[in-house]
Order: sequence, then C-alpha cells, then structure tokens
Amino acid sequence: MANFKHDSSLCRYEVEVADNFWAHLDYLESNGVLTITHTFVPDELRGQGCGKVLMETVLSDVEAQGKKVRPVCSYAVVYLDRQTQWKHLIA
Repeated sequence: MANFKHDSSLCRYEVEVADNFWAHLDYLESNGVLTITHTFVPDELRGQGCGKVLMETVLSDVEAQGKKVRPVCSYAVVYLDRQTQWKHLIA
C-alpha cells in the first residue's frame, strides 16, 4: 500500500502516488458511509495510474475500518463501476 495520510477532521485522504507527489480524495461521512465528493491527481501525473493508486489505498483503508462508500465524484463512479472487486463497499 502507498504512503497515506487520513485527516478525518478535514474529511480527506492524501496518498503519495509518486516520489513527493501527493493525490487526494475528499469525502463526507455519515453513519459509516464515506460519500466520495472529489479526487485530485497532480496534472503532470494524470493518465499514469495514480488515480488507481489513490482509490485502492483509500478503499483498502475504508474496508479495514468496516465502512462503506458512496461515489459521487465522476472518477470514483467510473473506477468503482470498472473494478468489481470493490462492489461490496458500495452503500
């Protein structure tokens, strides 16, 4: 798993997707469900699989906590639609 920081007070995950490059995912939480509202990957790293690293890192942590996700961000919606191994986390 990539290096990551989770700041629940800011409702944000930050994931190191390349050497000194961080992507982030913002969410809102209610009743153990994280509604994914925004994902960001640095411009110079787009199209290189960094969004996948971000999602897999966050989803692994969400799963370990026994929580669920509700994708609203367009990237999260498409990612979860294509990656069926995470379907059990969708609220």
